[in-house]
Amino acid sequence: MSSLSEKTLQGKRIVLCVTGSIAAYKAVPLLRTLVDDGAQVSVVMTPSATQFVSPLTFEVLSGRPVLQRLFAGDQPMPHLRATKDADLVLVAPATANSLAKCALGLADDLLGTLFVSARCPVVMAPAMDVEMWGHPAVAAHTRTLREHGVVVLEPEEGSLASGLTGKGRLPAEHVILDAVRSRLALQRDWSGQRVLVSAGPTREPIDAVRFITNASSGKMGYAMAKAAAQRGAEVVLVSGPTALPAPPNVTCVPVLTAEEMHQELEARFAWATVLVMTAAVGDFRPRRPSSEKIKKHEWTGEPLELERTPDILQALSRKRTHHVLVGFAAESGSLLDNGRKKLHQKDLDLLVVNRITGPQSAFGNETNEVILLPRHGTPIEVERLPKRVLADRILDTIREQCISASSKTEAPWMAGFGGLSDLSDENRRILTVIEQEFETLSPEDLR
Repeated sequence: MSSLSEKTLQGKRIVLCVTGSIAAYKAVPLLRTLVDDGAQVSVVMTPSATQFVSPLTFEVLSGRPVLQRLFAGDQPMPHLRATKDADLVLVAPATANSLAKCALGLADDLLGTLFVSARCPVVMAPAMDVEMWGHPAVAAHTRTLREHGVVVLEPEEGSLASGLTGKGRLPAEHVILDAVRSRLALQRDWSGQRVLVSAGPTREPIDAVRFITNASSGKMGYAMAKAAAQRGAEVVLVSGPTALPAPPNVTCVPVLTAEEMHQELEARFAWATVLVMTAAVGDFRPRRPSSEKIKKHEWTGEPLELERTPDILQALSRKRTHHVLVGFAAESGSLLDNGRKKLHQKDLDLLVVNRITGPQSAFGNETNEVILLPRHGTPIEVERLPKRVLADRILDTIREQCISASSKTEAPWMAGFGGLSDLSDENRRILTVIEQEFETLSPEDLR
């Protein structure tokens, strides 16, 4: 048994949901390990789980009553009581049925109702027959859950209760515990940060009913806002028109045009510590939009004259003081070359570069693969991930390479200035711009 100082889950409140898999017996030693590591564990069992292991076993090991029914006179509203102060919900083992129930939001029993009412992270450890895990419906439900930020572990390969061999075994205990600890470590690591996120497309009116827009769905921006809020940040989301529901615990500001988005972001820029500019802001707008609908028979074939919209990120970059600036670049050519150019032109701390052409375009897809270009350091290629999972990966990079940049060693040529930490925000910004200019010069330019 670990000493108190070594208990990594000390004081953490975990809801362990046990469902009707033959692997339910493995939840008993898992519970014991969680308790030994300092966690306060409440156990929820589905009716089928009680066919494999007695609720009394879990009650004795947890020291708490086991919740089994949605409607029980001695347990009023158990789904709300169980998750009210929970730090994490762990479903282990998770059957194909429980994956489907949670993915679809079916609140017809205690497990389903608990899942949709939970406001804490969820980790699910599947266990089922190999043919069930490989079924397209199970794969679709797993994908949906991951897109919503649920950590769904991969089952292990090996011999199964059916006599078959393949992927379907409950992940090893240490794998489950590592996932629990990792997810809890993310829970409040953005506390104290004020994150301003832009998302979605903009619409530039041609007349009273027609407009110019683009194919952005807003999914990446909404995923970034949701992830930052779940990790403890205060979040304001300025969004163009999308079909997406507002993320929980996020202040949403709807806009239509690039000018409106510029005004709303600028009004909140001083408040923010981090700007995440995921919006696909239209680059052009009609120079003379009509306030009335243009009738077909009235149009004589004259060209539609366009003008540039404001470069919002460039304008805000010029006003930065304490801010961390993160941009998104939708590219169809050379991702690295175009990305590096934009990174320096707009004085960004991080640029997320994604491709917009082909069947795997970033626009509209539930998944994306990107290249992260930090101001300092080498490019980071991120494999294709659900956008909600990708959002956490981007937030990790911002914390590691951008928010802690003030303690980073500055370039050798800056040594004579006494260190960036001793400078005012304005002077720090000026020196950063100078540094970027030096990085773009060749040896011939410096002679």
